[in-house]
Amino acid sequence: MEKEKLPNATMVIVLSVLGYLCCCFAGLGIIPSAIAFFMANKSQKIYETNPELYNNISAIKTGRIVAIIALVLNILFFAYLIFWISQVGWSEWSEEFSRKWQENLDANQY
Repeated sequence: MEKEKLPNATMVIVLSVLGYLCCCFAGLGIIPSAIAFFMANKSQKIYETNPELYNNISAIKTGRIVAIIALVLNILFFAYLIFWISQVGWSEWSEEFSRKWQENLDANQY
């Protein structure tokens, strides 16, 4: 009997890497990395129920590890962002952001 591939192995890896790449965007990578983590856990449970049917558990384990790393990085970055805004203050932070945004727009105009 030929072994099957576990469901969502590719999607777990793609979402894990996407979560890792998005960690610098205010912690928005929490969403794809959390989805990847839960999908990996689900696939791992499917594998554990009948391990002789599936052959790509290593892809699921790799995606799960990357998802955990991405989750931790995103949570740390999000916590740092909240701490930084609480120290500086929301109004000063938003004014500085607006000023830099306008400087960037002015610099890119010919």
